[in-house]
Amino acid sequence: MARRLVAGLVLFQVLAAPAGAQAPARSEAPLAQVDGQAITAEEVEKALGPQLNRLHEQIYALKRQKVEALINERLLAKEAARHGVSVPALLDAEVTSKVGLVTEQELERVYQANKARLRGDEAEAREQIRAHLQNQKLQTRREAFLRTLRAQAKVVVNVPRPPVFRAEVPTDGAPFKGPAEAPVTIVEFQDFHCPFCKRVQPTVAEILARYGDKVKVVHKDFPIDQLHPQARKGHEAARCANEQGKFWAYHDKLYENAPKASPEQLKAFAQEVGLAVPAFEQCLASGKHRAAVQRDVEEGQRLGVTGTPTFFINGRLLSGAQPFESFARMIDEELERQR
Repeated sequence: MARRLVAGLVLFQVLAAPAGAQAPARSEAPLAQVDGQAITAEEVEKALGPQLNRLHEQIYALKRQKVEALINERLLAKEAARHGVSVPALLDAEVTSKVGLVTEQELERVYQANKARLRGDEAEAREQIRAHLQNQKLQTRREAFLRTLRAQAKVVVNVPRPPVFRAEVPTDGAPFKGPAEAPVTIVEFQDFHCPFCKRVQPTVAEILARYGDKVKVVHKDFPIDQLHPQARKGHEAARCANEQGKFWAYHDKLYENAPKASPEQLKAFAQEVGLAVPAFEQCLASGKHRAAVQRDVEEGQRLGVTGTPTFFINGRLLSGAQPFESFARMIDEELERQR
């Protein structure tokens, strides 16, 4: 990851103007010429749009994280000076001393929920869980204390947002939830056997519940054959379910049972969601949707999708199983822009 980021930053430095410089006019000399035919900066930036956008967002996130850390440092130093104590002493008084120890009930609940995945000595695993829970309590209390300090101070953040790149993502014929003319369209490239795609589904459901008719969610196929060789057949099966108006029920069933995708299992899912099974089996056996799934994959690759889940919110890239707040921030920006 670090190597890719460094390489990307080098590319960014080559293509972007230096900090504080004005963007070059489009009438400037082309970046290259082939037998007199120009290759313009606009042409290059359009082709590299998703990658450049990702770099812009990474740089913005790094700056924002550092600014927030410095704000917290200054708030703590100011409060410590007001009380005539050191910052560690302030944190001991306002954070550490006010956090209770992890109870045996809390420890047991987390241990029982995770013991099937735990390896090694039970006593050691329990102590690791105890330490993790204790750190969580300390962090939660520290964040609450910082919020209180911030509310009492005048804090203005002026980190400039990166330029917005909007990809053109075709959605004709793709399954979707929400009003067709919703002001915000969220296109999700997903792999039914991807654990991160499964993890983000409750977040997508929360978005639909919170924003109602303001949001449309569109499905796009992006099975990653190298990681999940059986996923592609599940994507074809979901398209067969779509023929009978049951795409989303089958979509949810695939995530619920991932990575099961044998012919018998796909047939069983069809029965469970109420499909006409003979027609479903005939559709799946024919391979009629194989090309359509591949078109989605190629479309995603053209847009710079390298993993799943990848979202485009009104064309703006958002990668990974992000928390609800990340989606909400971008959705709110899009709604405000349209007002």
